[in-house]
Order: sequence, then C-alpha cells, then structure tokens
Amino acid sequence: MASPAKFQKYVKLALAGGADVAKVIPARLVRTGEWVRLKCQFGCSGYNKRLCCPPYSPTPETTRKMLAEYRWAVIFAYKGNEDRAARRKMQRFLAGLERIAFLDGYYKAFALGAGPCRFCRVCDTTRRCRFPEYARPAMEAAGIDVYATCRNAGIKLEVATDRNQIPRYVSLLLLD
Repeated sequence: MASPAKFQKYVKLALAGGADVAKVIPARLVRTGEWVRLKCQFGCSGYNKRLCCPPYSPTPETTRKMLAEYRWAVIFAYKGNEDRAARRKMQRFLAGLERIAFLDGYYKAFALGAGPCRFCRVCDTTRRCRFPEYARPAMEAAGIDVYATCRNAGIKLEVATDRNQIPRYVSLLLLD
C-alpha cells in the first residue's frame, strides 16, 4: 500500500489554494448515507436543477462502490464564500488538483467538491455539461456524509446556525 507521505504534495497544494486544514486519510474513513441525498432533495434549491446535483449525481450506492476502489483521500476544508466567482475559483482549483494528481501518475484521481456547481447561472440539464473539465459533484450530492467523514478525519465541522456565520466547505480528492 502506498505511503500517505507520497500524497503530502496535495495537502500542501490544498493549503496553498485556500484550505485552512488538509490531510491524507484512508478512503475507508469516508462515510456515505442514503439520507444525505434526501437533504439535497428536501432542502437545497439546486436539486434537479444542476448536473452535479441529485438526481444526476452518483447515488450513495454508486459512491460506496466507487470508494471501495480507492485506498487514500486528501480531505480539506476552507471557509466558505457565497460569492459566485469565489466558488467557481475553488471549483477550478479542485479540478486542477485532480489533474495534477492524474499527471503525477495517479490515473484514478477523482475530486468531489462542496455545494452546487456555479459555472452556469442556469444549468441546462437536457444537454451535456458545458464545463466538464471543472464540474464535479459535491460530496453531499454523491451521498457522502460530510460531517461523519470530517469527524473520522479529525476535522472539526459545525453546522452554521445563522446566516451571519461563514460556513466551512469540505472537498475530497480520491487517490490510489
């Protein structure tokens, strides 16, 4: 099994890219739940409106099967910003991090982001994505229990309880 030390490069890149915490974890620590997609369906305005959101995103069952094919992940958290440009910048960064890992020889590298994709103001769900090089499903859209996964990774994540709080977003880079 590869040493997590090999993946410290991606931890450093995540921190340089704006994360306030990043670490390598065994992929088996990533938790999924059938209930997670229900939170998207009944609570998020992106449901059924974006190709990176349910029902278009991977199901929790598909995600569980996919996670079983990976040994490692880099998980990182950063302070959120609802500014569309800042969110797009982070999505580009995440896809770029995945590409760097791919070019480093980790051909299975796959990234999952946080929250709905923000590249198109209105996503045309009847067509192929206009930005497939940047668009990635959110962890929660794919059925990942972000809170349990953060707890397993030793990352503190709390619910933002009022609109004045700046939320923390979490992203994941799967590696093998």
